[in-house]
Amino acid sequence: MNDTITVCGIIATEPRHLVTDTGIAITSMRLASPSRRWDRSTSTWTNGATNWYTVTAFRSLAANVHKSLKKGDRVVVTGRVRIRTWERDGRGGTSVEIDAEGLGHDLAWGISNWIRVPRHANEHSAAPGTSPTIDPQTGEVHGADDGAGTDGALADGGPVQRDDLPEPAEAARHTEVALEGQFAPPAALPADLGTGADTADGADPDDVDAAGRAAA
Repeated sequence: MNDTITVCGIIATEPRHLVTDTGIAITSMRLASPSRRWDRSTSTWTNGATNWYTVTAFRSLAANVHKSLKKGDRVVVTGRVRIRTWERDGRGGTSVEIDAEGLGHDLAWGISNWIRVPRHANEHSAAPGTSPTIDPQTGEVHGADDGAGTDGALADGGPVQRDDLPEPAEAARHTEVALEGQFAPPAALPADLGTGADTADGADPDDVDAAGRAAA
């Protein structure tokens, strides 16, 4: 069975960052993915049910997510999916969790500035007079220690690989700690986040695309 999933959605909670006793960095958040359909009668997109996911990043990806993303951001995430059955305070249900392998801004909704950071450069304290500098032309970070971090992951600046993720059972335990046992998803998407026209010019990018196709 293919246990990899890719989801587009809105970060619905402030990402929570922590480091375990064994030195593994973790950042966890709730992701809301509203379903949408094109209404030909009104020539607009309408919102349907919202699917909820718990997204957890580990190690250097967790550190980068913590510094880059916030509640309300539109993102795309791909990673290993897991279904959890939970019971708490007389309630029960299932939750869908994603151990992120890739996570970043959804550029259909805005602009993001890229800064390349060597793996684990953000997990080391620079000595006096050796602070990292950023090349304005390439975005590369110079002078940062890109050696192995406390969790022993690779330091090659490449993307997270499946082998970099904790084993599923271990990842599930870390996610449980990050959630503090609160597995039930929010009842609804917070009103301040919205689901539609939240681009800079007030237009949903899907409206523009769909309208263009309809006109053609």
